[in-house]
Amino acid sequence: MTLSVRTAYQYRLRPTSAQIASMGEWLELLRRQYNYRLGERFNWYEQNRCDINACPLICYLPELKDNPDFYSQKRDLVNSKKLFPEYADIYSQVLQDCVARVKKTFDRWLKGDCNGKKSGKPRFKGVGRYRSFTLPQMKQDCIQGKFIKLPMMGNVKLIQHRPLPDGFKIKTATVTRKVDGWDVVLSLEDASVPEMSPDLPTMENTIGIDVGLKSFLVDDSGKEVDIPQHYRKSEKHLRRLQRSLSRKKKGSNRRKKAIKRVAKTHLKVANQRKDFHYKTAQNVLSQRKHVAHEKLNIKGLAKSRLAKSVNDAGWGQFLQILSIKAERAGLLAIAVKPNGTSQDCSTCGTKVPKKIQDRWHSCPNCGCSLDRDYNAAINIRNRAVGHSVLKAQATPDAIAGVTEKPTLMLTHTV
Repeated sequence: MTLSVRTAYQYRLRPTSAQIASMGEWLELLRRQYNYRLGERFNWYEQNRCDINACPLICYLPELKDNPDFYSQKRDLVNSKKLFPEYADIYSQVLQDCVARVKKTFDRWLKGDCNGKKSGKPRFKGVGRYRSFTLPQMKQDCIQGKFIKLPMMGNVKLIQHRPLPDGFKIKTATVTRKVDGWDVVLSLEDASVPEMSPDLPTMENTIGIDVGLKSFLVDDSGKEVDIPQHYRKSEKHLRRLQRSLSRKKKGSNRRKKAIKRVAKTHLKVANQRKDFHYKTAQNVLSQRKHVAHEKLNIKGLAKSRLAKSVNDAGWGQFLQILSIKAERAGLLAIAVKPNGTSQDCSTCGTKVPKKIQDRWHSCPNCGCSLDRDYNAAINIRNRAVGHSVLKAQATPDAIAGVTEKPTLMLTHTV
């Protein structure tokens, strides 16, 4: 049995001034098309919806209009090109992808995603808010030497810092405008990879990690990874740039330059954080063991008093990278319930209440004394492998070895 594997490779583009002007014009026209198609859906939704519990007994019902779905809006692109000839300069599949984005964001608002989770109400894109366009079909020989051939754009210079993996086919290409230049993301697929079933987690082939704010993570051997705090280290510089930006006149060229300086600083912080997450995940998985971690409510923590520190740590991005890297290596990323991992003793299972400021675990029952996060990492590993630490309490579940089933955090995209 084979498995379809998807991955993405990102490269930096070095387009000419004419190509930059063309791609910038594309993004502006696509932004207007996106807002127009989204407005069509909003108009239909407001004119044709009627809540049963709020509908009056006597009312005038207007004639229902056709629902502007993906196919009807895609067919209407021909009329847009007739009314606005500049749309004829845009690749047709790029325009169709713009309509597909409208459908996706509108459906996630009303119906939700594959897991039933709904998103917020879609918003219209302001100037400069539409930053990418996607080419759904790319030829396999589109990369020739130092150039990549994009439809209706010609050959664009490409900095290919690493070669494409063997056996993968190029499916799509997404060109993104960032504050420091242009990037292209190639989506690759390999449908000939044999499906591998990873070994079941045991005490020998599994490690537990506990993420925190004192240290970024602590594993079950007591090894700590210091938290870098990239954003907090840049706060002083950002404060100075924001103060300079606030003094600039709106609409002036100097204000645009000040905005660009602030955006570049934020981009640098994001790149530093992402680089740290990739390197940390690689070091954790270098032991060739399954990784267990807590299933945290990161969105809830990001709304608490620790919001700045939680967002600066970027636990969500790190755990996502860890899951993807683990699946590529044929390993598991196991998420366990976080209830009591810091309170329970990792040796005897006795509950030792602690406050958030108490950073040391001292068990009065068995005499276990170690760091709070170290103790939590051991408990996380024990829960992932199904090892009961409550045997000392002689409970029926502990004697039978009955524990909670771990939740496997696996992704389908590699």
